[in-house]
Amino acid sequence: MSRLKAAALVFVFVWFFVGGIAHFVLTETEMRIVPPYVPWSFAVVLVTGVFELLGAAGLLVRSTRAMAGMGLFLLTIAVTPANVYMLQHAETFKIPMWVLVMRLPLQLALLALIAWSTGPWRMWRKYARN
Repeated sequence: MSRLKAAALVFVFVWFFVGGIAHFVLTETEMRIVPPYVPWSFAVVLVTGVFELLGAAGLLVRSTRAMAGMGLFLLTIAVTPANVYMLQHAETFKIPMWVLVMRLPLQLALLALIAWSTGPWRMWRKYARN
């Protein structure tokens, strides 16, 4: 693995490890960004926190890295409505508007980084042959 790819993998790990912990330490804050049309915001925050931590842990083991990468990729897509909700209701959050606007393209960059550093497409090719 190249140093650049290893650095990307470390970044993805730290992103989701810290993010997962935030779901348990800052639960009330995390609940505020769950769109109102999503039921059981408390449970959603805890479950997504667990998934972030499991995904981060899965990145540490080569044999589970691709599966963890796929899970984190899908989880990142699944939480997109929260980012859109924050942008649509910017006045509710004490975050500069430019940060909220930048979150969506940065999320695309995160998706690319997850895919590149974890190689989840290898997993799909393996199962597609069977």
